[in-house]
Amino acid sequence: MHPKYYLSQEIFEREQDKIFRKVWLFAGLRSLVVENNAFITRKIAGIPVVIQNFKGEIKAFENVCLHRSAPLQQGFCGRRALVCPYHAWSYDATGAVKNIPDCEAIYRFSTEEKQSLKLREFALKQVGHLLFINLSAEPMAFEEQFRPEFIALLESAAESFDTEVMVTTWHAKFNWKLVYENLRDFNHVKFLHAKSLAAVADFPFQADSNADLALSSLEDTSIASLRQTMRPFSYGGPEGKIDAVRPVPWLNMVERWGTQDAYFNWLAYPNLHMACGNGGYSFTIEHHIPIAPGQTDIEIYFVTAKKKQPYATSYQVLLSNLHYSKTILTEDIEMLEQVQSALHIDAPIPNQGAYESTNRQIERWYTTLMETEHEL
Repeated sequence: MHPKYYLSQEIFEREQDKIFRKVWLFAGLRSLVVENNAFITRKIAGIPVVIQNFKGEIKAFENVCLHRSAPLQQGFCGRRALVCPYHAWSYDATGAVKNIPDCEAIYRFSTEEKQSLKLREFALKQVGHLLFINLSAEPMAFEEQFRPEFIALLESAAESFDTEVMVTTWHAKFNWKLVYENLRDFNHVKFLHAKSLAAVADFPFQADSNADLALSSLEDTSIASLRQTMRPFSYGGPEGKIDAVRPVPWLNMVERWGTQDAYFNWLAYPNLHMACGNGGYSFTIEHHIPIAPGQTDIEIYFVTAKKKQPYATSYQVLLSNLHYSKTILTEDIEMLEQVQSALHIDAPIPNQGAYESTNRQIERWYTTLMETEHEL
């Protein structure tokens, strides 16, 4: 696309409003909020969010107290009641104010005023251990954004996650769209990852025979058509061939998901990538968070399939997974940061080949959405 789509603050704010505040977004793992009062905090499209367990019910609210706008919960995750640390206003599972200390003496709110105080709640969807959120006041159906076969495969894999999780964050200096263009480009693996990923997996691909059809103009820009066009942007399944999984002791300690020796990828547009490089024994979940036109935070979750029983080295297994993934991810990040640093408003438009028709189809959809008054 034109360099402005990766550089402009105005366009960044436009896509936050037109995409990230309209669609379903990955927001975290349920395994982090399994206990009563456990919570995780997010900042999604500029809006602070808390996802919290209320006696087994998971809810998502705007993480801002209705009194003086203080964050109700702080830190990445924790466990405490939904009580503001500033003046101790507390909230219940519906988001309503439960208690205001000394309300009658110093605040003097009427009963009607107090009953009207309620946090903004957001729609939440659980897919196995994956949590998705929608910030829209009128969220589209989850099935309207993702195809049934994609949801089924994603849920099947996510149901198999163990509850022990390792999380880390990279602060990258590139536009969020570059990482998705990269993830849909298997051609780079044998060059950029020649000594890492390409040494253990092969990703066969061929040019799309329907490339010209995919690039046809978007004549119908109605909400229904834009949503329908977006659905194929999310997909998953076995995409790489791997050597037979090397037998190591911890593999016998988990309940393998599936039986296929393959490299699995899932892309849930616009902010989730999930990979399984060992045929169902462990998973890496990448959560991409746009921060600015040239800045993206990448939260990485590492999980194995469910343990058959606890074992002493489970932490080391996750740590080794982290280190291996870091090697591949660092190669990607360094290249994408170089691409971003080379961009300027008069930079040449990329010349893409036939095999990149999916990227071009998504770019056509994206620019149509950005350059018209149409909404999702």
